[in-house]
Formats: sequence, structure tokens, C-alpha cells
Amino acid sequence: MSGFKGQETYSVDAKGRVNIPAKMRRVLEPEAQDTFVLTRGTDRCIVAYPLNYWRNYEERFAQLNQYDEKHRFFLRMILSWCEEVELDPQQRITVPRRLLEFAGIEGKVTIVGMMDHIELWNPEEFERYLASFGDSYEQVAAAVMK
Repeated sequence: MSGFKGQETYSVDAKGRVNIPAKMRRVLEPEAQDTFVLTRGTDRCIVAYPLNYWRNYEERFAQLNQYDEKHRFFLRMILSWCEEVELDPQQRITVPRRLLEFAGIEGKVTIVGMMDHIELWNPEEFERYLASFGDSYEQVAAAVMK
């Protein structure tokens, strides 16, 4: 897979349906079966993993120690927010209301490609996130890409 990349802002209809950008649909592998697993992101966004990539994460989750308090908490948080959704004939996914509310998404959504997954953001929240980061892009790039 070449990976999800780019950014688009689309409308969200009253039923919570969101179009997935064509450039992102093109990199979906057949093994994903046109299905995404949605869950709460670590920032105030929704993450959408193609089903085949989500299965890799489930294998990692299975290795966690459920007797460890932090592991249990993490598993409960990420898994209790999970929803499997399929692309409909119009190439949309229906995002559950509680996830939309968590991310503060109403009317518009910014969709960001993140290699193995997609993020769904409230457009204003995404702009605030980018503006609030302490270091410049150049500083972060230099530190990360050493």
C-alpha cells in the first residue's frame, strides 16, 4: 500500500455520512473489504483504519497484559469506541453520532491521510491543533528526520 496522504474538507450530512476522498479510496486494498474501523484518536479526532490494517493492531493488542492497569485502560478506551463501517454505493461512511460528538464534528469534516489510516477532524479544531504546536514545522522535521 502506498499509504493515505493529503487533506480534504467535506460536508457531513444529517445522518453522519462522510465521503471518503477518491485519492484515499484508490489506496484501499481489496483485503479491507471496503470496511474501516473507526475509533477515538489520541487527539480530538476520529481515526479510521482499513479493516486489514486494523487486524494488525488487534494482534498487537492481544499481546498486552490485561492484568496491568494501564494496558486494561488503554484497551477499554480504544475498543469501547470502535465501530466497523462499510463504504456505501456513494463511497461514504456513516460515522456514529457519539464519535462525531467526541471530535466536535458538525457540518464539515477535514479528512487527513496518515499513511495506514485516515483522521477525521472538526476543521477549526484541526487548525487550532496545527497553530498550537510549540515548534515550527522546520524544527520538528529536523528533530524527527535525524
